[in-house]
Amino acid sequence: MMENNRFRILYEDSDILVCVKPAGIASQTKKSGQQDMVSLLCNYLHEKGEAPDIGLVHRLDQPVEGILVFGKHTKSTAALNRQLTQGGFCKGYLAVTQGEMPAREGKLVDHLKKDGQRNLSVVASKDDPQAKKAELFYEVLQTDAQSSPVQNLVKIRLLTGRHHQIRVQFSHLGTPLAGDTKYGVHKQPRQPDLRGLGLCACELEFAHPVSKKRMRFTIVPSRPVFQPFFEVLESSARQADTASFSKK
Repeated sequence: MMENNRFRILYEDSDILVCVKPAGIASQTKKSGQQDMVSLLCNYLHEKGEAPDIGLVHRLDQPVEGILVFGKHTKSTAALNRQLTQGGFCKGYLAVTQGEMPAREGKLVDHLKKDGQRNLSVVASKDDPQAKKAELFYEVLQTDAQSSPVQNLVKIRLLTGRHHQIRVQFSHLGTPLAGDTKYGVHKQPRQPDLRGLGLCACELEFAHPVSKKRMRFTIVPSRPVFQPFFEVLESSARQADTASFSKK
């Protein structure tokens, strides 16, 4: 693992680069003067004397910390994109939700419609031609009943990849993510929560685009919002070293 002052590299070879996107940095942006992961990684490769050819495969919301894989040339990027669209990626998340969860585990199925002008998504009727089906599995790992509102550490596996999917679906459930000022239903400050958004893309599994070897990467969330669940997170990380993410 290589440490950079802006990001961590978990793995790198001549075909791909796997890194941890810090919360607060966009995966890619068109805004002038704003750094994003693509530009940061291009600069990193340029400083090493390599061609700054970084291919974006998937994204994370700007306030979300998590694992991303990038292609280092057009063939590897294209192969990773094909794998992603064909369901070959397995994405695991950890979230801190607020409120009483309806069950210890379950599946959420909704239809989401994106509003590009306001940069948000809403739950819509399945008959809405602009709505897309959104599915995920969740499991509650721990509940902090002493907090107000009640907080839960939740493990999530995405089955689809919709805009703001996790944030929208859990808000619709009545258990929004901690620190989410966009979709939260509990009273929260409109300014950014210094503890951070309670969401981390903590696990990523895919096949290497050239060798076809199955690869799996995990991290422990670093944002303060996860601190009440530190012991469970450490235990989960140890178990992740010996077992694959549950594929229900």
